[in-house]
Amino acid sequence: MSEEVKDQIPETQQETAAESAPEESPAAEEKEVSTEAEEKAEKKEKKEKKFGRKKDEDRSAELETAKAAFEKEKAAMNDKYLRLMAEYDNYRRRSQKEKEALYTDVRSETALKFLPIYDDLERALRQPTEDEAYRKGVEMIMTQFTATLEKLGITPFESLGETFDPALHNAVMHVDDEEKGENEIVEVFQKGFKLGDKVIRFAMVKVAN
Repeated sequence: MSEEVKDQIPETQQETAAESAPEESPAAEEKEVSTEAEEKAEKKEKKEKKFGRKKDEDRSAELETAKAAFEKEKAAMNDKYLRLMAEYDNYRRRSQKEKEALYTDVRSETALKFLPIYDDLERALRQPTEDEAYRKGVEMIMTQFTATLEKLGITPFESLGETFDPALHNAVMHVDDEEKGENEIVEVFQKGFKLGDKVIRFAMVKVAN
Protein backbone atom coordinates (compact mmCIF):
# COMPACT_ATOMS: atom_id res chain seq x y z
CA MET A 1 0.00 0.00 0.00
CA SER A 2 1.48 3.33 -0.95
CA GLU A 3 2.07 6.11 1.49
CA GLU A 4 -0.46 8.24 -0.26
CA VAL A 5 -3.19 5.65 0.06
CA LYS A 6 -2.24 4.96 3.64
CA ASP A 7 -2.46 8.54 4.49
CA GLN A 8 -5.96 8.59 3.06
CA ILE A 9 -7.13 5.81 5.51
CA PRO A 10 -8.47 7.25 8.72
CA GLU A 11 -6.46 6.61 11.91
CA THR A 12 -9.34 4.76 13.48
CA GLN A 13 -9.27 2.12 10.77
CA GLN A 14 -5.49 1.77 11.13
CA GLU A 15 -5.78 1.13 14.85
CA THR A 16 -8.51 -1.41 14.24
CA ALA A 17 -6.34 -3.27 11.75
CA ALA A 18 -3.41 -3.26 14.16
CA GLU A 19 -5.54 -4.68 16.92
CA SER A 20 -6.89 -7.40 14.64
CA ALA A 21 -3.35 -8.60 13.64
CA PRO A 22 -2.62 -12.16 14.94
CA GLU A 23 -0.38 -12.53 18.05
CA GLU A 24 1.61 -15.65 19.24
CA SER A 25 -0.45 -17.97 21.51
CA PRO A 26 0.75 -18.40 25.18
CA ALA A 27 -0.42 -22.01 25.02
CA ALA A 28 2.02 -22.71 22.18
CA GLU A 29 4.88 -21.20 24.18
CA GLU A 30 3.96 -23.30 27.20
CA LYS A 31 3.83 -26.43 25.00
CA GLU A 32 7.32 -25.78 23.67
CA VAL A 33 8.68 -25.26 27.21
CA SER A 34 6.92 -28.44 28.40
CA THR A 35 8.36 -30.52 25.56
CA GLU A 36 11.88 -29.27 26.23
CA ALA A 37 11.53 -30.07 29.95
CA GLU A 38 10.29 -33.57 29.14
CA GLU A 39 13.24 -34.17 26.84
CA LYS A 40 15.65 -33.03 29.55
CA ALA A 41 13.90 -35.22 32.13
CA GLU A 42 14.02 -38.21 29.76
CA LYS A 43 17.71 -37.70 29.10
CA LYS A 44 18.35 -37.39 32.82
CA GLU A 45 16.39 -40.57 33.51
CA LYS A 46 18.33 -42.50 30.83
CA LYS A 47 21.59 -41.22 32.26
CA GLU A 48 20.60 -42.21 35.79
CA LYS A 49 19.53 -45.68 34.60
CA LYS A 50 22.77 -46.11 32.72
CA PHE A 51 24.94 -45.12 35.68
CA GLY A 52 22.69 -47.06 38.08
CA ARG A 53 23.12 -50.20 35.99
CA LYS A 54 26.86 -49.66 35.94
CA LYS A 55 26.93 -49.26 39.71
CA ASP A 56 24.93 -52.49 40.13
CA GLU A 57 27.34 -54.32 37.83
CA ASP A 58 30.33 -52.97 39.75
CA ARG A 59 28.73 -53.93 43.05
CA SER A 60 27.96 -57.44 41.74
CA ALA A 61 31.56 -57.85 40.54
CA GLU A 62 32.85 -56.76 43.93
CA LEU A 63 30.56 -59.25 45.68
CA GLU A 64 31.73 -62.09 43.41
CA THR A 65 35.36 -61.20 44.09
CA ALA A 66 34.74 -61.07 47.85
CA LYS A 67 32.88 -64.40 47.70
CA ALA A 68 35.73 -66.06 45.79
CA ALA A 69 38.27 -64.72 48.30
CA PHE A 70 36.13 -65.97 51.21
CA GLU A 71 35.80 -69.44 49.69
CA LYS A 72 39.54 -69.60 49.11
CA GLU A 73 40.27 -68.55 52.69
CA LYS A 74 37.67 -71.02 53.97
CA ALA A 75 39.29 -73.89 52.02
CA ALA A 76 42.73 -72.92 53.34
CA MET A 77 41.48 -72.82 56.93
CA ASN A 78 39.70 -76.16 56.52
CA ASP A 79 42.86 -77.73 55.10
CA LYS A 80 44.88 -76.30 57.97
CA TYR A 81 42.36 -77.67 60.48
CA LEU A 82 42.46 -81.17 58.94
CA ARG A 83 46.27 -81.17 58.95
CA LEU A 84 46.31 -80.06 62.58
CA MET A 85 43.86 -82.80 63.57
CA ALA A 86 45.92 -85.43 61.72
CA GLU A 87 49.12 -84.25 63.42
CA TYR A 88 47.42 -84.32 66.82
CA ASP A 89 46.07 -87.83 66.19
CA ASN A 90 49.54 -89.05 65.18
CA TYR A 91 51.04 -87.38 68.25
CA ARG A 92 48.41 -88.98 70.51
CA ARG A 93 49.04 -92.45 69.07
CA ARG A 94 52.79 -92.02 69.23
CA SER A 95 52.56 -90.85 72.84
CA GLN A 96 50.34 -93.80 73.75
CA LYS A 97 52.79 -96.26 72.17
CA GLU A 98 55.73 -94.61 73.93
CA LYS A 99 53.86 -94.74 77.24
CA GLU A 100 53.03 -98.43 76.78
CA ALA A 101 56.59 -99.21 75.73
CA LEU A 102 57.94 -97.36 78.77
CA TYR A 103 55.59 -99.23 81.09
CA THR A 104 56.65 -102.55 79.51
CA ASP A 105 60.33 -101.69 79.89
CA VAL A 106 59.87 -100.73 83.54
CA ARG A 107 58.05 -103.99 84.30
CA SER A 108 60.69 -105.99 82.44
CA GLU A 109 63.58 -104.36 84.26
CA THR A 110 61.84 -104.77 87.62
CA ALA A 111 61.04 -108.44 86.99
CA LEU A 112 64.61 -109.21 85.94
CA LYS A 113 65.77 -108.09 89.37
CA PHE A 114 63.50 -110.69 91.01
CA LEU A 115 64.01 -113.63 88.65
CA PRO A 116 67.16 -114.85 90.49
CA ILE A 117 64.87 -115.44 93.51
CA TYR A 118 62.67 -117.60 91.27
CA ASP A 119 65.76 -119.58 90.22
CA ASP A 120 66.79 -120.12 93.85
CA LEU A 121 63.32 -121.29 94.85
CA GLU A 122 63.22 -123.66 91.87
CA ARG A 123 66.64 -125.15 92.81
CA ALA A 124 65.48 -125.52 96.42
CA LEU A 125 62.46 -127.51 95.28
CA ARG A 126 64.65 -129.83 93.20
CA GLN A 127 66.73 -130.75 96.26
CA PRO A 128 65.61 -133.87 98.09
CA THR A 129 64.57 -133.30 101.70
CA GLU A 130 62.87 -135.23 104.45
CA ASP A 131 61.49 -132.06 106.04
CA GLU A 132 58.03 -131.88 104.53
CA ALA A 133 57.20 -128.67 106.39
CA TYR A 134 60.25 -127.01 104.85
CA ARG A 135 59.36 -128.28 101.42
CA LYS A 136 55.76 -127.17 101.75
CA GLY A 137 56.88 -123.72 102.90
CA VAL A 138 59.13 -123.34 99.84
CA GLU A 139 56.31 -124.50 97.57
CA MET A 140 53.96 -121.90 99.06
CA ILE A 141 56.55 -119.14 98.55
CA MET A 142 57.09 -120.29 94.96
CA THR A 143 53.34 -120.32 94.27
CA GLN A 144 52.90 -116.82 95.68
CA PHE A 145 55.93 -115.51 93.78
CA THR A 146 54.71 -117.01 90.49
CA ALA A 147 51.23 -115.52 91.02
CA THR A 148 52.77 -112.08 91.59
CA LEU A 149 54.74 -112.36 88.33
CA GLU A 150 51.61 -113.40 86.47
CA LYS A 151 49.77 -110.33 87.76
CA LEU A 152 52.51 -108.28 86.13
CA GLY A 153 52.00 -110.22 82.90
CA ILE A 154 55.26 -112.16 83.29
CA THR A 155 55.17 -115.91 82.68
CA PRO A 156 57.82 -118.63 82.18
CA PHE A 157 57.79 -120.64 78.94
CA GLU A 158 58.59 -124.31 78.61
CA SER A 159 61.71 -125.33 76.72
CA LEU A 160 62.49 -128.94 77.64
CA GLY A 161 61.83 -131.24 74.69
CA GLU A 162 61.21 -128.28 72.35
CA THR A 163 63.19 -127.50 69.20
CA PHE A 164 65.92 -124.94 69.73
CA ASP A 165 64.80 -121.43 68.75
CA PRO A 166 67.41 -118.65 68.85
CA ALA A 167 64.60 -116.14 69.45
CA LEU A 168 63.79 -117.92 72.75
CA HIS A 169 66.80 -119.95 73.81
CA ASN A 170 70.43 -119.46 74.63
CA ALA A 171 72.37 -122.71 73.96
CA VAL A 172 75.30 -123.02 76.37
CA MET A 173 75.97 -126.74 75.82
CA HIS A 174 75.73 -129.22 72.95
CA VAL A 175 75.52 -133.00 73.09
CA ASP A 176 75.29 -135.81 70.53
CA ASP A 177 72.49 -138.22 71.36
CA GLU A 178 71.01 -140.60 68.80
CA GLU A 179 67.89 -141.01 70.92
CA LYS A 180 67.11 -137.27 70.68
CA GLY A 181 65.92 -135.28 67.70
CA GLU A 182 67.91 -132.68 65.81
CA ASN A 183 68.28 -129.44 67.78
CA GLU A 184 66.15 -130.85 70.56
CA ILE A 185 66.53 -129.23 73.96
CA VAL A 186 67.51 -131.94 76.44
CA GLU A 187 68.17 -129.87 79.54
CA VAL A 188 67.18 -126.45 80.89
CA PHE A 189 69.62 -124.68 83.20
CA GLN A 190 67.61 -121.51 83.58
CA LYS A 191 63.99 -120.89 82.59
CA GLY A 192 63.07 -118.23 80.08
CA PHE A 193 60.39 -115.60 80.74
CA LYS A 194 58.05 -113.51 78.59
CA LEU A 195 56.14 -110.31 79.15
CA GLY A 196 53.26 -110.73 76.76
CA ASP A 197 54.95 -111.65 73.49
CA LYS A 198 58.25 -110.03 74.45
CA VAL A 199 61.07 -112.25 75.72
CA ILE A 200 62.57 -110.61 78.79
CA ARG A 201 64.99 -113.49 79.55
CA PHE A 202 66.23 -116.20 77.25
CA ALA A 203 66.17 -119.79 78.47
CA MET A 204 69.63 -121.23 79.11
CA VAL A 205 69.63 -124.75 77.57
CA LYS A 206 71.57 -127.80 76.41
CA VAL A 207 70.88 -128.83 72.80
CA ALA A 208 71.28 -132.28 71.24
CA ASN A 209 72.60 -133.05 67.75
